[in-house]
Amino acid sequence: MQSSSKVKVVNIREKLALFTDFWSPKVIGELNDHKVQAVRLKGEFVWHHHEKEDELFWVIRGKLIIHFRDRDIEVNPGEFVIIPHLLEHKPEAPEEVEIILIEPKGAVNTGNVTGEKTVTHQDKI
Repeated sequence: MQSSSKVKVVNIREKLALFTDFWSPKVIGELNDHKVQAVRLKGEFVWHHHEKEDELFWVIRGKLIIHFRDRDIEVNPGEFVIIPHLLEHKPEAPEEVEIILIEPKGAVNTGNVTGEKTVTHQDKI
């Protein structure tokens, strides 16, 4: 029988207050084979896609724009969007945005592209 002692309540605001860097996801929980990450965004990211991984962007604060090759979408606080694998996209945050990002463990933030915004080691907070 499992013990409930391992069950913890996570305060998203407290986790987001622990860091100030942008585009550097911090793991705040794990769910099956997925990582739950807190991320601060500002400015433009890179065009990329993920070969096998879908990803969920859940906006906590601010306005997130996701660019696709054929259109743009806006994601506001309390909303989320799921980006299917192989769909090229570019997130943009004109002003600072706080999100929860859920994706499979092993997924690289820049997908099929490697560059200065690629995170090779993720902090767990």
